[in-house]
Amino acid sequence: MDSLLTLTTETDDPDSPGVGSLLTARTADAYADLLHHVVDDIAGHVRAVRAPSVGPDRSALERLVEERTLDGSGIGAAAALEEAGALYAQHAVWFHHPSYLAHLNCPVVLPAVAAEAMLAAINTSVDTYDQSLVATLMEQRLVRWTGRRIGFAAGDGVFTSGGTQSNLQALFLARRRAERRATTDREDLLPRLRVLTTEAAHFSVSRSAELLGLAEDAVRIVAADGQGRMDPTALDVLLTRCEASGEPVMAVVATAGTTDRGLIDPLAEIAATTGTHGAWLHVDAAYGGGLLVSGTRRQLLAGIERADSVTVDFHKTYFQPVSSSALIVRDPADLAAAAHHADYLNPAAEAASADAEPNQVDKSLQTTRRFDALKLWTTLRALGPDELGRMVDRVCDLAAEVRGLLEDDPDLHVLGTTDLSTVVFRFQPAGLDDARVDELQPLIRRILFQSGRAMVARTTIDGVCYLKLTLLNPEATLTDIAAVLDLVRATGRGLLAGTRLAATGVDR
Repeated sequence: MDSLLTLTTETDDPDSPGVGSLLTARTADAYADLLHHVVDDIAGHVRAVRAPSVGPDRSALERLVEERTLDGSGIGAAAALEEAGALYAQHAVWFHHPSYLAHLNCPVVLPAVAAEAMLAAINTSVDTYDQSLVATLMEQRLVRWTGRRIGFAAGDGVFTSGGTQSNLQALFLARRRAERRATTDREDLLPRLRVLTTEAAHFSVSRSAELLGLAEDAVRIVAADGQGRMDPTALDVLLTRCEASGEPVMAVVATAGTTDRGLIDPLAEIAATTGTHGAWLHVDAAYGGGLLVSGTRRQLLAGIERADSVTVDFHKTYFQPVSSSALIVRDPADLAAAAHHADYLNPAAEAASADAEPNQVDKSLQTTRRFDALKLWTTLRALGPDELGRMVDRVCDLAAEVRGLLEDDPDLHVLGTTDLSTVVFRFQPAGLDDARVDELQPLIRRILFQSGRAMVARTTIDGVCYLKLTLLNPEATLTDIAAVLDLVRATGRGLLAGTRLAATGVDR
């Protein structure tokens, strides 16, 4: 084989298209040199980061992008990557900086970053076994591991691109079960199907209902308690009402970690109610799934083992690079509803054989699919789940510390509580009316964003505008967060001072 490889390498036409640019035996050394240069460059950027971003305005970024031509002759790999570093890395958002507190983006663990480079170079597609071999078996093992962590005795599932796709597939499987149970055809059934969830559920629930052909009013809102968690009694009432009016409930979606407030619905009570009514229960644990490895908060997910399906995003609270999510189902037979057979890929006749290859495309809405499971596999082998759990617990503890810091703050008023790692608050000095306070929150966020010094999020809850911290960096300290809160306060006071000067006609 070595001689054949040597012969093939030596006799390839050097003028053939692509020669020298593809990752092959001939270019392995060039690949190593190129990647070493990129790694060194990114490491330099990481060392030099002093803020979440450099903060240029959008028009400046648009000019930088538009001045590059994409139709001319190539400039070579080294030059192109150096340019990419200057364009992309220099102006990226750095989630590992402790002043990044906006969205559900986490810093990433080193083993997963290295595994990302490995899977990108090998370029495995885990849709069929003959394209992936051991990669399929590794993904299946991780799916079973996750299922056992949830509490499924014999669960199954598949990795997806993220929580939106996981939720879509869960509701697709729920719809297929509703179709199997129905006594009417699909044309009659779909307009009557209902999905029950709370106002705080992820927007992908409503989007999925639309994509699945349900009616515009298919998603019905279940009342929440005073904090924002689903009320099981209200759920029971709504389920009963839907049954009485001939509106089959396709699924109930409970949330284990709402995006804004990090709240976990009472899963055990919800599971008992859905079980009584025979409704499919999907738990969206895209955010809260990290508690599956927590040493101190796992009990907050009690009842999740009774769900029919669960979404877990490893690229949120398992510190994985995007993308890395999974849909896990309690009954492996439910995944059969997603199967579609093509003679050129996974013929039905082969799938029915006793020695059928384990084709993951039989379980997935995707065909071509990255081997994203490798990142989590490598992380678990390198760090172990207990260490990941300690990292999750740390960000949740930090949220509690920040809330304590804000309890008596005269300017910053915290909202409610959280089960995870978000802090919802607003800049609200004494004497300001609510309308003015609402106007200030997005202005504060935008000024901080444009400066690049800190990034916080903004949201609206019950018609009231708030700022939000999403804490996903276990290395961030209370001092780091307090510094961001000081920036929020100073920015808000600066806006108020400018308003007062304008009102008096003083030229600033």
